[in-house]
Amino acid sequence: LIKKYIHFISRKKKKSKGSVEFQVVSFTNKIRRLTSHLELHRKDYLSQRGLRKILGKRQRLLAYLSKKKEYVIKN
Repeated sequence: LIKKYIHFISRKKKKSKGSVEFQVVSFTNKIRRLTSHLELHRKDYLSQRGLRKILGKRQRLLAYLSKKKEYVIKN
C-alpha cells in the first residue's frame, strides 16, 4: 500500500516540497539509499543512527497523516 501511495505522490507537482506527503516520499528514498549503503558498510554507526532518526521521523509523519487526512497506511 505504501508503494502505491508513494507512486501517487511522486506523480503530483513538485511545487509542494514542504507538504507532509512529499516529506514521506523523500524520507522513503533516503531510507532506501541508506539501507543499501549499510549493506556494504556494516560498521558505519553514524549512518545507522541517521537511518533510525529518519525512520522515526517518517513514522511520526505517517501517524500524522493517518489522523489528519484519514489515510489508511499499513506498514
